[in-house]
Amino acid sequence: MNRYSHLKPALFAMVLTAATAVAGTANVCQLTSQDGLNSCTKGAQGDYWTAVGMCANISESQSRQACIQRAKSDLQSAMTTCQDQFTSRNQVCQKLGGRPYDPTIDPANFTTNIDNPFMPLKPGTTYIYEGPTSQGFIRTEFAVTTNTKLIDGVTCVEVHDQVFTDGELTEDTLDWFAQDKEGNVWYFGEDSDELVNGRVSSLGGTWQGGVNGASPGIVMKAHPNVGDFYRQEFLLNTAEDAAGVVNLDQTVKVPAGTFHHCLDTKEVTGLEPGALEHKFYAPGVGNVLTVDLVTGDSFPLVQIMK
Repeated sequence: MNRYSHLKPALFAMVLTAATAVAGTANVCQLTSQDGLNSCTKGAQGDYWTAVGMCANISESQSRQACIQRAKSDLQSAMTTCQDQFTSRNQVCQKLGGRPYDPTIDPANFTTNIDNPFMPLKPGTTYIYEGPTSQGFIRTEFAVTTNTKLIDGVTCVEVHDQVFTDGELTEDTLDWFAQDKEGNVWYFGEDSDELVNGRVSSLGGTWQGGVNGASPGIVMKAHPNVGDFYRQEFLLNTAEDAAGVVNLDQTVKVPAGTFHHCLDTKEVTGLEPGALEHKFYAPGVGNVLTVDLVTGDSFPLVQIMK
């Protein structure tokens, strides 16, 4: 007899209830936030019981109890993070509204000629950003390549984005972008490696539009207006960045020059509660400054290589 057979009716009821909620609710965004919370808490509980199971194999009593206490502490911390993410996602929902996020992607509507004034991506151009942080001196090289990648039927421009900490490569990412006929620049995914001592330690954040339900999002609007708020990417628990337009006429002075009439956006993510970045874009240039409002770190444009 299947030892889990008694769970099937309850599981079916849970799935049916969720499906009914999706069909009947007007706020799919908040429902998705709740689903994310459920997934997060169940995962945290699973990790806890796995840890406790390992603790049970420690013969020495005091060490075994210490192991269990660490597992309990980790569970409490994880559950707090789950709740904070839920709150952060709902804050995004308040700005986006309750409709499902399901953009229509017609390959015929896209081009690799990305000439949006605030985010021109011309192959052969590399943007260099630098700044000190508590983790060390950061240098980012954002290189627009001649490579393309077909994602969800759309041919995308490939950008090689590398982050160096005190001269050591710590992030190595391929980003993919395309522009629609209206002039909006879309983000179609990334292949992201985090490195420690030259070895890949994490693939977190990797996603592609059309894979596992992931959807691309707009990273730069053709005609931005103050108050605009939009998803830049969406794959629950992996890619949840969103941005809002704050100002259309900022002056920004960085090592690469002084730029006028800059666009100021703020970026948030449901995955990192409290995280908030301001990014400034100069017409005809692109991103000239990123400021982390939590840490105070800033990463100005220091050079454009063509």
